[in-house]
Amino acid sequence: MKFIDLSALIAPSPEGVQGFLRTDIEYQSHVEGTARIQAMLNVPANLLRHGEGWAVETITNLGTHNTTHIDAPWHYNSQIQGKRSETIDELPLEWFFSDGVILDMPHKADGDGMTAEDAQNELKRIQYTLKPLDIVMVRTGRDAFYGQPDYMFRGCGVTAEATHWLFDQGIRVMGIDAWGWDTPLDRQAQEALSSGKPGIFWAAHQADLPYAQIERLVNLGGLPPYGFKVSCFPLKIKGGSAGPARIVAMVP
Repeated sequence: MKFIDLSALIAPSPEGVQGFLRTDIEYQSHVEGTARIQAMLNVPANLLRHGEGWAVETITNLGTHNTTHIDAPWHYNSQIQGKRSETIDELPLEWFFSDGVILDMPHKADGDGMTAEDAQNELKRIQYTLKPLDIVMVRTGRDAFYGQPDYMFRGCGVTAEATHWLFDQGIRVMGIDAWGWDTPLDRQAQEALSSGKPGIFWAAHQADLPYAQIERLVNLGGLPPYGFKVSCFPLKIKGGSAGPARIVAMVP
């Protein structure tokens, strides 16, 4: 079995990244750990191997959406299909370990959302029929821009229509190797403001569907179209709109 890591590294943000987009981590060295142990338990350095205490990291800022993560329905709206939306800690574990399927869309331009027809044509090309609880991941190739200033504006994204179609096939976890599942938000914002109509901005998120989506995947290019398992269990955050996840593909 070959394991392929589909998750981005959690690392401190570079200078210039602002507000809710930032990740900050404080690192405590072994020397600092020695001092901490002596202060807490009165154990001196000469009683520790090499005089070293524990190394510890403290994440001082990490939004639930700031790295590779899984969105829960609560992220999209407070109610979906007339019922209170589920948070990340309430979703069934069965959703997050299943057969994986890759829909290859790197040829599509930024903002040219994947349609249901695009998905159907790609499934015909790879000769695969979706079954309930398959984990479907859209490869755009935009993980090449991860960490760059314009990363959030890259990717074809997925239309609300395609999201509905995948949901109708029994898919409950869908993912993409871009900043978001929708077409880039700057383009959606321009279109929504120009038209003055609701239902354009964040259309695939707010499709009134109780599904989960993986955002900011990496390394999808190393996978076959199907024939592998995906493990993508999110952190169990009480009332969370999302949970960071270590997402791994297992290829025979």
